[in-house]
Amino acid sequence: MQKTILFARNYGILVVTVLLLVLLTVTTEGFLTERNLRNILDQQSGVLIAASFMTMAIITGNFDISVGAVYVTAPLVALFVENATGNIPLAVLAGLAAGVAMGVINGLAVTKLKVHSFIATLSTSFMFFGVGYLVSDRAVMRPITEGWRALARTRIFELTSATWIAIGVTIVAAILLTRTRFGRNVYASGANREAARLAGVNVDRVQMITFVLLASAAALAGVLGASRAISAQPSDDFSFIFAVLTAVIVGGTSIAGGSGAIWRTVTAVFFLAFLTNGFNLHQIDPIWQRLIQGFVILVAVSIDAWSQRRGG
Repeated sequence: MQKTILFARNYGILVVTVLLLVLLTVTTEGFLTERNLRNILDQQSGVLIAASFMTMAIITGNFDISVGAVYVTAPLVALFVENATGNIPLAVLAGLAAGVAMGVINGLAVTKLKVHSFIATLSTSFMFFGVGYLVSDRAVMRPITEGWRALARTRIFELTSATWIAIGVTIVAAILLTRTRFGRNVYASGANREAARLAGVNVDRVQMITFVLLASAAALAGVLGASRAISAQPSDDFSFIFAVLTAVIVGGTSIAGGSGAIWRTVTAVFFLAFLTNGFNLHQIDPIWQRLIQGFVILVAVSIDAWSQRRGG
């Protein structure tokens, strides 16, 4: 039984993703085509970037609800600088710096003020959304330079630059989590914070770094999204954070902290993308799509809870 539980937690998402891929290939015309798969990769690039580092945050036992606000606000800051200077590299740096600043604010709220991460980042979400409205003067922002769209849309070996950036960021995140001392400290902090402290781990520093890395990743995803859309606009849209959290949870990262893997998160991103793509190709009503996606999330969380009970 224990081996079955471990297999389900470690490889269940891979099995169901392969089964879904086979099913859609057999039943859906146009699914397994180079063009469709390239589009899926491009469309999921932002989620891949943010979800990789959200996995780290949840492994430490934290949630960051402000990711959606960072995703919206950082490109507005970037375009503000681009409109003022016409300098694209400076604009990208400004967007990433805004992400770092928002990550620091989240980290301080959790590590110094000792506010629960869910409440802290829910609160900062509204602050960051407000910054976006102020920076943009409540209007859609568009680039003044021709090169802005090239950030995400440049084709390299038939894949967009956004796709290549997502692949690179995901690999870096996976190496950081699995091949470094920091990664080991991430797992230790989430598994048992007090034991980690007694072992010499600076848990507050680990948490601070994960918040900064996650916010920086969300900012990068937002800038690439604005490049793809050739615009950015202020909003109170939480859809991006829901997409990111769904991927991490469906990928089997425990919401209790202490366990998870980026490769499973990446697999879950594609499982959910294949599911949505299949719905669209079959012209399934969006209402039914939401019902099914909600059911999938509920099943994933239930499996996590069940495996925690059986494993413990």
